Amino acid sequence: MIAREGYPVIVTAWVLVSFATLIVMSTPLPISVRAGIGVGLVLVLGGLPLYFFRDPPRAVPLGAHVLLLAPADGRVVNIALEDEPQYLQGPARRISIFLSILNVHVNRIPADGVLEFDHYVRGSHHLALREKASRQNEQSQLGIRHPLGHRILFKQVAGGLSRRIVYHVTCGDTVKAGDRFGIIRFGSRLDVLVSPEVPVTVRIGDRVRAGATVLGSLSAT
Repeated sequence: MIAREGYPVIVTAWVLVSFATLIVMSTPLPISVRAGIGVGLVLVLGGLPLYFFRDPPRAVPLGAHVLLLAPADGRVVNIALEDEPQYLQGPARRISIFLSILNVHVNRIPADGVLEFDHYVRGSHHLALREKASRQNEQSQLGIRHPLGHRILFKQVAGGLSRRIVYHVTCGDTVKAGDRFGIIRFGSRLDVLVSPEVPVTVRIGDRVRAGATVLGSLSAT
């Protein structure tokens, strides 16, 4: 399955592959060389966009309606306490997930609830592995109110290569844990912020999968 955001990129890539292959095949190079170059163009220019925009199905874990799920594939690079004045309006625990260019980049909703906060920040483009990326980089900030009353803030953070953040939810939407909601093109970061009272079940260095890995329990507080 391919993410819908990838279709324009994939079509453009394959048009370029077709033109490049025609040019190569019209040269006086030996047929074996032309064939090798043509195969390389298909694998690199045509194959990489398909790989990057892949969107594998995910089954949410049992009891997902009271769980906090990973919103992105990648590696947990930090778990920190900080103050979040805009949506949580107080102390928060931030879980930061770094997505390499090899990870699936489709993002998923971390918890059930109603979306009641939507703020976009046009910031810098520091490398997504750096801590200041969470504060200074271009990002979307989305807040969900869980049925149990928890406020959950999650941020799509652009990285050094990212120039395109996409999301398809808006304030007032009722969302479910594990639903697809957007994508960030190329290396990036996704932060989830919850009350410090919410117990977290992952550690720094853990690999997580969007919509499948449990980050914490919302029913334990």
